Amino acid sequence: MKLIMMLLKLVVCGITLVPLTLHAAELDMFNEQAGQINIAGGTAHIPVMKQAAKAIMQQHPEIRITIAGGGSGVGAQQVGKGLVDIGNTGRPLKTSEAALGLISFPFAVDGVAVIVHPNNPIQGLTKQQVADIFAGKITNWKTLGGADQAINLFTRDEASGTRSVFMKKMLDQLQMDNRANVVTSNGAMKTAIARDVNAIGYSSVGYIDATVKAPMLDNVKPTNAACASGEYPVVRQLYMNTKGEPQGLLKTYIDFIYSPQGAKYISAAGYIPTNR
Repeated sequence: MKLIMMLLKLVVCGITLVPLTLHAAELDMFNEQAGQINIAGGTAHIPVMKQAAKAIMQQHPEIRITIAGGGSGVGAQQVGKGLVDIGNTGRPLKTSEAALGLISFPFAVDGVAVIVHPNNPIQGLTKQQVADIFAGKITNWKTLGGADQAINLFTRDEASGTRSVFMKKMLDQLQMDNRANVVTSNGAMKTAIARDVNAIGYSSVGYIDATVKAPMLDNVKPTNAACASGEYPVVRQLYMNTKGEPQGLLKTYIDFIYSPQGAKYISAAGYIPTNR
């Protein structure tokens, strides 16, 4: 409830409505700094990280920022081994990951929603129906009032933070049907669903656009406003993780993500910015 009230304050205060103009003063944070930052992990973070990196490198060409995906598990593992500077996760660190000396910086809230093809006539599902679909108990759209066609399941790999949240908060840890097709990112999931009228999968709310459709869940549409208010229950925080306290250029980058300019990128990606 405390988190929800904080998010409501952020939305009411207009943080998600930051103008899309570039604040040069905030980029001045990087004056007289140089070096490289390597980032990997959760794919939901990529749109935010890319926009920030582009702005920073345009104004400060002496700074190089690389961004890769791989999923939350990969991000935590690579930063723990010192292979990257920031390991992104779409879930809290596991005990074994935190034991590597990792420090988490939650910077945004995101929902995870079921997605189907735009031509699928299904407008809404219950949480129980979603669980039955992904557990393999419901296998034909006709059972749900749709076409007499087999349901094609899509899921994420086990390194995915999106999958972790979906399994915990949507499926209550039910076992996933082993016939589900596995994709490696939110973007790949969206592409797969957009190409198959009989498909169903799930993705970050921030990735949902006109190429896919997010049915209502128990009569609640998965939107940022519903995620912030607590009306939509399948939500998670997005984290940047570093090995030990960040210093120098790395600290400045994290500070920039928390700045009003960083909040602009977070909002533009479809997420809800949070304070440090």
